[in-house]
Formats: sequence, C-alpha cells, structure tokens
Amino acid sequence: MKIKGKKWEPAALMVLILGLGIWLVMGPHGVTKRPDAAYVDFQVGSQKGIVEWYQPVGATEPRLQVKLRGGFESPEMSPAEFKKQFGETAYRGVAEIGSNFVFRWTKTTSWGSVAWFTLGMVGQIAFAGRMVVQWIVSEKTKQSIVPPVFWWLSLFGGLAVFTYFVWRQDVVGVLGQSSGIVVYARNLRLISKQKRRSERDAMTAASIDPAAV
Repeated sequence: MKIKGKKWEPAALMVLILGLGIWLVMGPHGVTKRPDAAYVDFQVGSQKGIVEWYQPVGATEPRLQVKLRGGFESPEMSPAEFKKQFGETAYRGVAEIGSNFVFRWTKTTSWGSVAWFTLGMVGQIAFAGRMVVQWIVSEKTKQSIVPPVFWWLSLFGGLAVFTYFVWRQDVVGVLGQSSGIVVYARNLRLISKQKRRSERDAMTAASIDPAAV
C-alpha cells in the first residue's frame, strides 16, 4: 500500500516508536495513580516514584500521598504532615510543580528549566526533521540521497542537544553529541569546497569552449 507514491510503513513506524517513547518517559510506571489527581515525580533515597496531589471536594487544602515503585504507599497526608515527614523544601517543590501543568509535563521546577527543556526539544525536532527530509528526497529520486539540508539540521540539532546535555550535566549525552558536531560541520565544509570546485571547473570549461568565444 502507498500514499501518493510513498510507502506509509516508515512513517507509521516512526509514529509508533515516538508514542511508545513518550509513554515510557511520561507515565508513572510501577505505581497506581488516581485518575482525579495530579502527580509529581518524587524520590526518597534511591527509591523513585510520585507524589499524588489532589483536592477533595469541599476540602480547604490538598491531600498528598507518596507512592514509590517498590510498592510503598504512604498514608494520605495534609501539607503540614508532608512537611513534617519530608521537609519544607520538598513540599514547596511538590506544590509548585503540582499546581503548574507545564512544570509537570516537562518534569522541571522553574521557567528557566522550561527554557532549557525547550532548547533540547527543538534540537531533537531538528534531528527528527533531518531524517524525514532525507527520506522524502530519497523517495522522490528512488535512490538514497543525503541533501545538504540534512547536514544543516544535524549541526543545529547537535549543537542544541549538546548544550542541553551540558546544562543537565549528562555525560552520556555530551559524549554522544560531541563527535557528531564535528562530523556534521566537516560534511558542510566538504560540500562547500566541492561547490566552489564545480564552479571553477565550469568557468574554466566555458573559457576554453570555442562556442563561448
């Protein structure tokens, strides 16, 4: 089956993998979650989980419950009880994130962090876009082609994601992008040199062509 002459399987697979990745990253896996509650990522020692934050009907203050992936579930707590057990700083972080959808969705704690998240996301979109562009060009020509825009998107995406990983202090991400940036820039340099050589060769050929005299 084809859509406008293009095979639909690669696009469908891309969407499937993207959806799976988002589900794996964003979902509170390993814990049960109330459908009417907001939740905030939370960690106690080496145990990761969530804090459920919900407002019972008619109540003047929210109720909080810690649920960890190992199966631990705390009793429902008032803000005062949560502060007593986990501290004022932990409560402020949970309260700020729990009341802000953007912070919850991006798993950040401030608007500055949201800006860094956005930079990393834009870089990843550029990476995804380069592959889509290369695929479309190749489908049109019926052969594998790597257009110059592929390398431009690679360079921009690599720089953006490298900067994001530096901010995150993620050594694995930094190592993964550092060599790529050099390769992308080098390919653009080679393309530029080849273009200049082709222009010089064309001018030389025109200057000795009797028909051009």
